[in-house]
Amino acid sequence: MEKRELLALCLSQPGAYEDYPFRDSGWAVARHGPKGKIFAFVFERQGRLCINLKCEPMRADFYRHVYSDVGEGYHLNHRHWNTVKLCGDVPLGELREMIHHSYELTAPKPREANCNQMELEKKCE
Repeated sequence: MEKRELLALCLSQPGAYEDYPFRDSGWAVARHGPKGKIFAFVFERQGRLCINLKCEPMRADFYRHVYSDVGEGYHLNHRHWNTVKLCGDVPLGELREMIHHSYELTAPKPREANCNQMELEKKCE
Protein backbone atom coordinates (compact mmCIF):
# COMPACT_ATOMS: atom_id res chain seq x y z
CA MET A 1 0.00 0.00 0.00
CA GLU A 2 1.19 3.48 -0.81
CA LYS A 3 0.68 6.70 1.16
CA ARG A 4 -2.02 7.96 -1.21
CA GLU A 5 -4.03 4.73 -0.79
CA LEU A 6 -3.69 4.88 3.00
CA LEU A 7 -4.89 8.48 3.08
CA ALA A 8 -7.81 7.49 0.84
CA LEU A 9 -8.86 4.92 3.47
CA CYS A 10 -8.82 7.67 6.09
CA LEU A 11 -10.66 10.13 3.86
CA SER A 12 -13.46 7.61 3.31
CA GLN A 13 -14.75 8.58 6.78
CA PRO A 14 -17.59 11.15 6.67
CA GLY A 15 -16.35 14.75 6.72
CA ALA A 16 -12.67 13.73 6.89
CA TYR A 17 -10.02 15.82 5.21
CA GLU A 18 -6.26 15.73 4.73
CA ASP A 19 -3.86 18.28 6.23
CA TYR A 20 -0.10 18.88 6.46
CA PRO A 21 0.34 20.87 9.71
CA PHE A 22 4.02 20.13 10.33
CA ARG A 23 7.23 21.50 8.81
CA ASP A 24 8.04 17.95 7.73
CA SER A 25 5.81 17.49 4.69
CA GLY A 26 6.30 13.74 5.01
CA TRP A 27 3.73 13.77 7.79
CA ALA A 28 0.07 13.99 6.78
CA VAL A 29 -2.92 13.95 9.10
CA ALA A 30 -6.56 13.05 8.63
CA ARG A 31 -8.95 15.34 10.47
CA HIS A 32 -12.66 15.58 11.29
CA GLY A 33 -14.94 18.24 9.84
CA PRO A 34 -15.37 21.70 11.38
CA LYS A 35 -13.23 21.44 14.52
CA GLY A 36 -10.39 19.66 12.75
CA LYS A 37 -9.61 17.03 15.37
CA ILE A 38 -6.94 14.60 14.18
CA PHE A 39 -7.78 10.90 14.00
CA ALA A 40 -4.81 9.62 11.96
CA PHE A 41 -1.15 10.56 11.45
CA VAL A 42 0.45 9.11 8.29
CA PHE A 43 4.24 9.06 7.97
CA GLU A 44 7.27 6.98 7.01
CA ARG A 45 9.68 5.63 9.59
CA GLN A 46 12.73 3.53 8.88
CA GLY A 47 11.61 3.09 5.29
CA ARG A 48 8.10 1.83 6.16
CA LEU A 49 4.76 3.54 5.78
CA CYS A 50 3.09 3.94 9.18
CA ILE A 51 -0.13 5.29 10.63
CA ASN A 52 -0.86 6.43 14.19
CA LEU A 53 -4.43 5.74 15.30
CA LYS A 54 -6.26 6.43 18.53
CA CYS A 55 -7.51 3.33 20.31
CA GLU A 56 -9.22 2.38 23.56
CA PRO A 57 -6.43 1.17 25.91
CA MET A 58 -7.59 -2.45 26.26
CA ARG A 59 -8.12 -2.76 22.53
CA ALA A 60 -4.74 -1.13 21.87
CA ASP A 61 -3.06 -3.71 24.08
CA PHE A 62 -4.92 -6.51 22.29
CA TYR A 63 -3.74 -5.32 18.87
CA ARG A 64 -0.14 -5.06 20.11
CA HIS A 65 -0.22 -8.67 21.28
CA VAL A 66 -1.92 -10.06 18.16
CA TYR A 67 0.03 -8.17 15.47
CA SER A 68 3.80 -7.71 15.48
CA ASP A 69 3.38 -4.61 13.26
CA VAL A 70 1.29 -2.75 15.85
CA GLY A 71 3.11 -0.91 18.62
CA GLU A 72 2.82 2.04 20.97
CA GLY A 73 2.00 5.35 19.29
CA TYR A 74 5.13 7.00 17.91
CA HIS A 75 5.40 10.53 19.37
CA LEU A 76 1.97 10.19 21.02
CA ASN A 77 0.41 8.94 24.24
CA HIS A 78 1.39 5.27 24.34
CA ARG A 79 -1.73 4.24 26.23
CA HIS A 80 -4.24 5.72 23.78
CA TRP A 81 -2.46 5.60 20.41
CA ASN A 82 -1.02 2.78 18.28
CA THR A 83 1.42 2.89 15.42
CA VAL A 84 0.60 0.43 12.65
CA LYS A 85 3.36 -0.45 10.17
CA LEU A 86 1.84 -1.09 6.75
CA CYS A 87 2.51 -4.06 4.47
CA GLY A 88 2.98 -6.32 7.45
CA ASP A 89 0.81 -8.71 9.40
CA VAL A 90 -2.26 -6.46 9.85
CA PRO A 91 -5.01 -7.49 7.39
CA LEU A 92 -6.60 -4.71 5.33
CA GLY A 93 -10.03 -5.30 6.90
CA GLU A 94 -8.56 -4.92 10.38
CA LEU A 95 -6.73 -1.74 9.35
CA ARG A 96 -10.03 -0.30 8.08
CA GLU A 97 -11.63 -1.14 11.44
CA MET A 98 -8.75 0.50 13.33
CA ILE A 99 -9.12 3.67 11.24
CA HIS A 100 -12.88 3.75 11.84
CA HIS A 101 -12.38 3.14 15.58
CA SER A 102 -9.93 6.07 15.77
CA TYR A 103 -12.36 8.25 13.82
CA GLU A 104 -15.19 7.41 16.23
CA LEU A 105 -13.06 8.00 19.35
CA THR A 106 -12.03 11.45 18.15
CA ALA A 107 -15.41 12.48 16.72
CA PRO A 108 -17.04 15.57 18.20
CA LYS A 109 -19.48 14.57 20.91
CA PRO A 110 -23.10 15.69 20.50
CA ARG A 111 -24.20 18.20 23.08
CA GLU A 112 -26.18 16.86 25.96
CA ALA A 113 -29.44 18.47 24.87
CA ASN A 114 -31.40 17.21 27.85
CA CYS A 115 -28.89 18.53 30.37
CA ASN A 116 -28.79 21.93 28.68
CA GLN A 117 -32.60 22.06 28.60
CA MET A 118 -32.78 21.23 32.33
CA GLU A 119 -30.26 24.00 33.13
CA LEU A 120 -32.33 26.51 31.16
CA GLU A 121 -35.50 25.46 32.95
CA LYS A 122 -33.85 25.92 36.36
CA LYS A 123 -32.65 29.42 35.43
CA CYS A 124 -36.17 30.39 34.35
CA GLU A 125 -37.87 29.28 37.56
